[in-house]
Amino acid sequence: MSSPARTLRLQPEDNVVVTIDVAQPGDATSSGVVAAARVPKGHKMATAAIAPGAPVLKFGQIIGFATKAIAPGDWVHEHNLAMGEDFDRDYRFGEGVRPDTLLPEAERATFQGFRRADGRAGTRNYLAILTSVNCSASVARFIAKEVERSGILADYPTIDGVIPLVHGTGCGMADKGEGFEALKRTQWGYATNPNIAGVLLVGLGCEVFQIGRMKSEYGLVEGERFRTMTIQDEGGTRRTVEAGVARLREMMPSAASARREAIPASELVLALQCGGSDGYSGITANPALGAAADLLVDNGGTAILSETPEIYGAEHLLTRRAVDRAVGEKLVDTIHWWEAYTRRNGGEMNNNPSPGNKAGGLTTILEKSLGAAAKGGTRNLAAVYRYAERVADHGFVFMDTPGYDPVSATGQVAGGANVLCFTTGRGSAYGCKPTPSIKLATNSDMARHMTDDMDIDCGDVLDGVSIADKGRQIFDRILAVASGEQSKSEALGYGDAEFVPWQIGATM
Repeated sequence: MSSPARTLRLQPEDNVVVTIDVAQPGDATSSGVVAAARVPKGHKMATAAIAPGAPVLKFGQIIGFATKAIAPGDWVHEHNLAMGEDFDRDYRFGEGVRPDTLLPEAERATFQGFRRADGRAGTRNYLAILTSVNCSASVARFIAKEVERSGILADYPTIDGVIPLVHGTGCGMADKGEGFEALKRTQWGYATNPNIAGVLLVGLGCEVFQIGRMKSEYGLVEGERFRTMTIQDEGGTRRTVEAGVARLREMMPSAASARREAIPASELVLALQCGGSDGYSGITANPALGAAADLLVDNGGTAILSETPEIYGAEHLLTRRAVDRAVGEKLVDTIHWWEAYTRRNGGEMNNNPSPGNKAGGLTTILEKSLGAAAKGGTRNLAAVYRYAERVADHGFVFMDTPGYDPVSATGQVAGGANVLCFTTGRGSAYGCKPTPSIKLATNSDMARHMTDDMDIDCGDVLDGVSIADKGRQIFDRILAVASGEQSKSEALGYGDAEFVPWQIGATM
């Protein structure tokens, strides 16, 4: 006789299980229920009768409501499960706050990083070309290509490269308000990210996002770490490229003088991301990353959870960990802003699960969010930040961002993230210069299929590896990459095209 198809019950009160093996009609399963239909890997099977309109429970939480009668052994997905009407959530602000678990300083981990003049620590040593507007994007790329063609970087092996960070906005927008402020924070955040040793900011000259205004508002003075120019002032494209290369040459000796040294892990700011999620994300890679985030926080470091649409329906689990009511209410206010934002743009929060998410077994945003929130570990929620706002607190924090990965990660890096971990079930191709991205596969099939892209296979959690052990493996990899080891996405050359500031508001 063949072995029963393996399934996994996440909480005793759940009325569905997750399939580890494909279940065919008539197959016995390890949950004791006989499959009534084919259930793909990572999808849900009912273990009890569920009446129309009754809640479906996974992770011990409501993930939606049955749209028709569901029998034991049925496949539970879009055809019989929907998010349903909104329901009250008990936020219980601060109820789950625990005493700090910080390790004594003598026991904390270290990494080999770059100490910057402002006291922060970098894990990479890039020169960056930022653009104030899309109109200067091509020139920024031309400058970077000319530097590469010239071969001058061979004389400065401690510089990781020159990256053009271009975007599609900066004009056709209001010169004040939410959208302008978000772009300003993003530009300034990248200009001061500790993984960047020097910045050349290039504009056209007549755009809404004026370089002179940014310099004035931030009190910026040009020097060996920060230079600016506009195409109109320089006399056109060719002259701007020549001048840009000359300015970067002048900045290189200072950037190259940086040397790695032992730095406490408390100086690491870890961005937490997930993309191309599947039914295993909330079971393997996300909770394992959460365990690694806990280790970092215990070492005095910072972990940033983001993607507000992807914690929707799970925010009540985070508010219970808020260090005070004000922090918890700031998170809830952020959720309400998103509800209004999606309504006025003709959408809804449940639009979030992508076709790939659904093919991987995720049905509603509530289900996706409960798994996504696991990346945040279990430590107290210390603060809530706006998009691209400088993260000043240590510990576990939240930053408001969209769920779209490049936009979300851009906000985190602008906030100061110097290393990033990215979980994926379907297989996401992503990199994030200037911040190294470590890819965590939720299942072993995909990890083997996309082996050149995945840094760590978390699928072995389904075979008995503990979340704690996998979290320790991830934490050790974070320290190694922060110390200079290349991640898979870096080795492939990803990161030049992933700078995507959140464009809020009207394009005019």
